[in-house]
Amino acid sequence: MEVNSKKHSDQQKSEESIKLLRKLRDQLHSSNGSIRRQAGFNLSWIQEDGLEILKDVLFGDSPITTRNAAAYGLRKMRGRMKKMALEVFHQGLEHQNNSIKEVCNKALTLMGEITPKKPPRKKTTVGKLKIKEIPKKTRPKRKISTQRGNRRPTSK
Repeated sequence: MEVNSKKHSDQQKSEESIKLLRKLRDQLHSSNGSIRRQAGFNLSWIQEDGLEILKDVLFGDSPITTRNAAAYGLRKMRGRMKKMALEVFHQGLEHQNNSIKEVCNKALTLMGEITPKKPPRKKTTVGKLKIKEIPKKTRPKRKISTQRGNRRPTSK
């Protein structure tokens, strides 16, 4: 009798945890920033399942605000999950999507990790352009006459 009740309670716990994970995933896609960050933080406390959800959101097709909330949750991972979160961020640096790269780079810098520097861009020149000095335009100087025109001296 005791075994059956234990099975039932384990199944009930798993159903409740699935409902909780769905709720937190929906909150992660919320329009309110506070709710998104809180959902990311709550998912960080749920070990493997939380990591999978945050990883899916980070690498999935979601807006940058949702990715930032997922990165927040990954940054808040503790214990053995922190190493896995760091690995996720390093994978994100090699991703094709630039917004994912930016989010992961920012998260790694906030965690105190050293991120690889971007190589400087090479400037492409279409042709050899020479800079020339343009000579000043010389204007003829105005002649200032010493005469004051047709003025008559005033007499008193």
